[in-house]
Amino acid sequence: MARTTAALASSANRMADPERWKWVPPSIALPEDGWIVDFDQVVDRWFSERLRGRPVPDAVFYAASAVGDHGLVWLVIAGIQALRRRDANWRRRLVRASAGLGIESALVNGPVKWMFRRRRPVHDGPRALYLRQPRTSSFPSGHATAAFFAAALLRDDDPWWPAYYGLAVIVAASRVHVKIHHASDVVGGALLGALLGELTRQMVPIRPVAAPAPRLALVEDEPDTSSAVDGERG
Repeated sequence: MARTTAALASSANRMADPERWKWVPPSIALPEDGWIVDFDQVVDRWFSERLRGRPVPDAVFYAASAVGDHGLVWLVIAGIQALRRRDANWRRRLVRASAGLGIESALVNGPVKWMFRRRRPVHDGPRALYLRQPRTSSFPSGHATAAFFAAALLRDDDPWWPAYYGLAVIVAASRVHVKIHHASDVVGGALLGALLGELTRQMVPIRPVAAPAPRLALVEDEPDTSSAVDGERG
């Protein structure tokens, strides 16, 4: 009887344990060895040997990483683009970019990162500049995803589109430089962002604004002098 009571009590304690009923989303474990890790190490070593610890690269990449937080730089660029263009589509462009970045951030920093629970790189020693330290999964890079997502949306009918992609590369690469992401996190984020950007462009297209029709100058009818000339000849 005592054994039965003890067993029931133990079972009740296990059932009451909140950790037992805590839902853990399914995750995909990325390999800790193999060609992906080798690629990460090669890229990280290249940054360490050529860029890290030097004043100019540190300033550029730390600044790019900071302004890329929460897609801030892309929201500013979308606002500038809307003010600069002021065409019939400027509101649609601005809403598509700002709302799209919000949805993209929620998707990537939520379900996608929950799916890939990857540890971030280990950074030893002080940083050149202060940066916010995220607690989410390392894969994929949210900065890289947002950068290439935004560049895809902003490029529609805009002659400055190469600059957007150039900035996207700098923002994405900055996450490797500051050792908050592995190189494969950045590549995966860039590919995901580009894909989401193209899907959004297809779902919410920006139609080109037709050029205004040229104005035709009104030509006044010249007076008919033929009858007068005929009268003089007669």
